Amino acid sequence: MHCRTLILLSLLALAACSPAPESPTSVADTPSTTPAAEVVQPVKQHPIEDFIDTTGVAGASFSPDESRILFSSNKSGVWNAYTMPTSGGEWTPVTTSTTDNTFSQAWFPADDRKLVTRDQGGNELNHLYVIEADGSEKDLTPGENLKAQFLDFNPDGTAFYVGTNERDEKFFDLYRYDAKTYQRSRLFENKEGYEIGALSPDERWLALSKTRTTNDNNLFLHDRNSGKTIDLTPHTGNASYSAETFSADSANLLYLSDEGSEFKRLRRYVIADGKHEDVQSAAWDIVYARYSQNGKYLVVGTNVDGSTEVSITDTASKQPINLPELPAGEIRGVSIARSENSMAFYVNGDRQPNELYTLTFGAPEAKRLTTSLSPKINADELVDSSVVRFKSFDGMEIPNILWKPHQATASNKLPALVLVHGGPGGQTTRGYNTIAQFLANNGYVVLGINNRGSSGYGKTFFAADDQKHGHEPLQDCVEAKTYLQSLDYVDGERIGIIGGSYGGYMTLAALAFHPEEFKVGVDLFGVSNWLRTLESIPPYWESFREALYQEIGNPETQRDMLIAISPLFHADKITKPLMVLQGKNDPRVILAESDDIVAAVRKNNVPVEYVVFDDEGHGFSKKKNQIEGYGKILVFLDTYLKGDGPAKAP
Repeated sequence: MHCRTLILLSLLALAACSPAPESPTSVADTPSTTPAAEVVQPVKQHPIEDFIDTTGVAGASFSPDESRILFSSNKSGVWNAYTMPTSGGEWTPVTTSTTDNTFSQAWFPADDRKLVTRDQGGNELNHLYVIEADGSEKDLTPGENLKAQFLDFNPDGTAFYVGTNERDEKFFDLYRYDAKTYQRSRLFENKEGYEIGALSPDERWLALSKTRTTNDNNLFLHDRNSGKTIDLTPHTGNASYSAETFSADSANLLYLSDEGSEFKRLRRYVIADGKHEDVQSAAWDIVYARYSQNGKYLVVGTNVDGSTEVSITDTASKQPINLPELPAGEIRGVSIARSENSMAFYVNGDRQPNELYTLTFGAPEAKRLTTSLSPKINADELVDSSVVRFKSFDGMEIPNILWKPHQATASNKLPALVLVHGGPGGQTTRGYNTIAQFLANNGYVVLGINNRGSSGYGKTFFAADDQKHGHEPLQDCVEAKTYLQSLDYVDGERIGIIGGSYGGYMTLAALAFHPEEFKVGVDLFGVSNWLRTLESIPPYWESFREALYQEIGNPETQRDMLIAISPLFHADKITKPLMVLQGKNDPRVILAESDDIVAAVRKNNVPVEYVVFDDEGHGFSKKKNQIEGYGKILVFLDTYLKGDGPAKAP
């Protein structure tokens, strides 16, 4: 069983930057150009409503007889849980929320009950609910100001595991729930600030981790029989470890580690003799590993230059499972049925949003269950992304994902945007990206930068931004503008910057610290005041609070430095049009971060547009808000980046 633990890199990531297709294009280390004879391709430009008409789908859990799939979708405008036959067919709603998002977690292994999670208006205080066979709902984690995480069912389906911070808001304890009565017992009381990793199938062994910095932690093994906890990974220097899964017989723990190397490899710890051994490695980060229910299959995902490649191995023969031919893209969200006879998974590509498939092992083809792309959009009207690189100011190579509009040519130069991901240690990846495709379709070149400090390119690159925010990583964004200006289909005088969360901070920092570089900035829920953000982090981030301080700065001992890199204290330097979007219930970047920067910049007599959603948190998940927010972004860009401001009356 593997636990969905809180990981710093995902906590601040921009939701729109998600992993993508399987085979990256050739890397272009020199600027691409357009042949002089190339003519402008006509392309139908779509309003935001057409893009948001695309259906989002996520998650997969098989019914006990494996005839149906439980999954989540925003088909209704907000996320709800649904079921459908594994052979395809009509969807049956499990939940019908019209306000708060509900996400499916698991089908009970022996009957028709389901587990779902829901927060309140994007505040991230998720509770776990059971949907009974008659459709009634029960909150299994009642209480105020608590956060609950479903982990998994035990092997025979008689119990399931939940982490909550109800005892101590700073740390998560581990509970076992009886699958029939919902009576629970606490398996682990977390008084030492561990992050819960994986629990062995026999419930004896619990993997834990303790974070020192964002690129250094230790992995521990807790024996529930003896109560002893041992450090599995004593080391010197920086090394990262992540518990992935125990073997079906509870004898071995699989974990990821970059100790002694740039990239994470898959390793095994043999509990009986304390031996560590390598299992699998690559020239890139292995990002996850999962056994199927009884250990027949091992599923491994590797982040290859911004795309995730998935392998499935028969553990007895050690031979790879060859999957049927699938559309171009990458495999995501693999879920193998408890019988180990079939699997559900998603295929996602640059021009193809998530599509749900099922496959019976050994069958000649997989069954596609969904059609997600809006029927108003032809996939040919969308663009393929490409991986490009440029040398930054100090010679460091910076990888990027580039979306080039069909209509961009040397004779039809287009404005461009530097798109900055969340994090700090996130990654812009290939795959279907709603905002990038929407902007490209409407005539904007989009360069998704992976500035120094991004994940996926080795631990040295990942650590290269520590205590340097507002400086070297920001300079990479300025150099990204220079790269865009080298492309003969880009209008070099019309380049803006856009980003969410940490990317929003970079947008504000670019306008404040390099005020003449970008023509406009679009900040989605970005940090403007690091002092306040670091002092107001959610209590359940306590286990990695010190790591965050090591990464950004300590508000108790480095106040002057944090003031120096916070755009709010330098807002008087911002002279270019700014747009800010914010969720009122955001627990990570609170409303005041956006309120204050908007008020400060407006004093400069600079055009500032501000959009606040009362029912959103860190990111915009409801379709009505995406239509409004992304639609207003396009109007803003058309006015101030493609144009030179509002048209003046004659």
